[in-house]
This record gives sequence, C-alpha cells and structure tokens, in this order.
Amino acid sequence: DAQADYEKMLQDASDKRAADSKSLTEKTSAKATTEEELEAEKEKKTGTVKEHMATMEYIQSLHAECDWLLQYYDARKAARTSEQESLVQAKAVLSGADFSLVQTARVARVGAFLAK
Repeated sequence: DAQADYEKMLQDASDKRAADSKSLTEKTSAKATTEEELEAEKEKKTGTVKEHMATMEYIQSLHAECDWLLQYYDARKAARTSEQESLVQAKAVLSGADFSLVQTARVARVGAFLAK
C-alpha cells in the first residue's frame, strides 16, 4: 500500500512538472509576443511624435506669417491705395489729361506741414 502511494505521488509530481513546464513555455511565448508588440508600439509612437512635432512647427510658422500680415495690414493697404491712385493718374496722363495745375491731397498735406 505504501509502495502504491509512493508511485502515485511520483506520478502526480511528474504530471505537475509537465504542467508547470508547459505553463512556463506558454508564459514565455506570451511574454515574447507582448515584448514584440511593445517594441512595435514604441516605434509607432516615435513616428507619431515626430509627425506631431512637424505639424506643430508648421502651425507655428503659419501663426508667425499671419501675425506679420496683421501687423503690416494698414501699411500694405495704404501702399496699395497709393499705387492704385498713381496708376489712375498715369492712365489719365497717357489719355491726355493735364495735372499741372491740380493740387493733390498729398501735396496739400506736405505744403501745410512745411507752412508750419
């Protein structure tokens, strides 16, 4: 009876070792798979972070450009208006108009300034 108990205990231990070995193999495989997925996700994150940084730099450059446009809007508008007036006068001169006796607003302002 003791011999049968001993053989049963050895068989149970052998079965347990086999189950533990199988479990260890499965867990090792699962760990390796998880580590591969982690590395893939790390690489994906690195690419995404680089893309995000490039997008943020582009947005910053657009913001700077818009700030410049807003800052110099009035000066550009005045220059554009002045150029349009000059083109109209040039067209009129080419059409035969005589502006020698006409005083323009700009000359009037300069004359008023010099009179002070």
